Amino acid sequence: MRDIVFTRMSGWIPSVIREAGELKLMLGAGADANHEPRTFTFPIGESHLAVIQEDLARHLLLWSAILPLCDDAGTRGRLDEDAAVALLGPILLAPAADVDAFFRRIRWDRSRLVAHGADIGLLERGQVCAAMHAATETPNGKRAQEDHARRRRAERGTVLGPLDTAVLRYTGQYLHGASVPKRSPDAVEPALLPEVMRVIATAEQACAGMRIGRDPRRGKRGTDRRDWDRMKATTEAAVRRAHPGLVDDAVRSVSFLMCSEATDRSRNTPVEDAEEAAGPRTDPGGSRGKTALTFTDDKDVERKWRHDGRRTAAAEFWDFVEDRSAGDNEVFTIEDEEMGEGIQLHFYADSLARITTVRRGEGTAEPQYRVEYRLVDGISGYRNLVSAFVRGGCAALEQHGPWISDVAEFERARRRRGAR
Repeated sequence: MRDIVFTRMSGWIPSVIREAGELKLMLGAGADANHEPRTFTFPIGESHLAVIQEDLARHLLLWSAILPLCDDAGTRGRLDEDAAVALLGPILLAPAADVDAFFRRIRWDRSRLVAHGADIGLLERGQVCAAMHAATETPNGKRAQEDHARRRRAERGTVLGPLDTAVLRYTGQYLHGASVPKRSPDAVEPALLPEVMRVIATAEQACAGMRIGRDPRRGKRGTDRRDWDRMKATTEAAVRRAHPGLVDDAVRSVSFLMCSEATDRSRNTPVEDAEEAAGPRTDPGGSRGKTALTFTDDKDVERKWRHDGRRTAAAEFWDFVEDRSAGDNEVFTIEDEEMGEGIQLHFYADSLARITTVRRGEGTAEPQYRVEYRLVDGISGYRNLVSAFVRGGCAALEQHGPWISDVAEFERARRRRGAR
């Protein structure tokens, strides 16, 4: 039988219960292996209950000191009750000066105290009791997050000025630098918003006309990492030139915003439009010389394409790659069976082979092929070669050389590039 003896308005602050006639402090903390909240209890005395009921500050201090013990228990371990009980007297019953000294020797959860209104300056000076004089039962989680973000930057030696802070708030990067950026003008103080917008305008002008293309090798939402890096470098260089006082965190948040928006535009662009943006075709109607092609991957999955005017061969092929590309599936082939030619893309090696039939197999004779290799520079290089092949076959690839027929020579060229 469990009876609640005392609880505060905020449901997460530890409660006091009576179980089998014994007073216990009960709190929820962490999660078990199934991600369900864990509940911990340990015994307390009547004198401890009296302080918990009357003194919110001491109650919160005790909570912040118990939480590290709950973390130690993990998803299935037991709470160290002896260690928990040993916290009761020094935190609830000792003079303030002794409590301050005790907190300098133990682990405690700073964010919990900050969320409940602790004076941050007093906390940093080690005056934990005084810091909790204005404590509130209702927590402010954002206040704790902002304190954590500030301390994390301070550990890296970064101190934000007013404009830095405003830029980070505008991009949504003040609390978490890895969160998806967005434009939040309402989060900026009105007096600083015009200056923030000048920074954003600098970035927009710097990357105007740049795009981040799709990379089918990374799946349906994949985009070109090289394009991202190029836009990032261009944006950051321009912002640093025009606004030299901005700290790196603020500059990076602006380039992150520009790149993320460009990525979203690319992901929302149909494959055919993306192909057109990557480079105009010489034949508006699609693949001029090819009427039927076969696409295969390294798992022997096959897809046929026929020139019916609805989709280009290149768009259909890259759609096939998006569907099938994986860490263990990085070789894709486009074959024109009628012409006896094709290309094979080796994504794992940044290379491509063009294959032409020298002599078709007749009777028991095996067919004879000529295979030539070429290094490829990123997804844009693959796109150019695929587009050239589906327009004009292997002959159209001649101008995209050099082509190497000797395998050993090609491997040496590949190793030299890798060494660079």
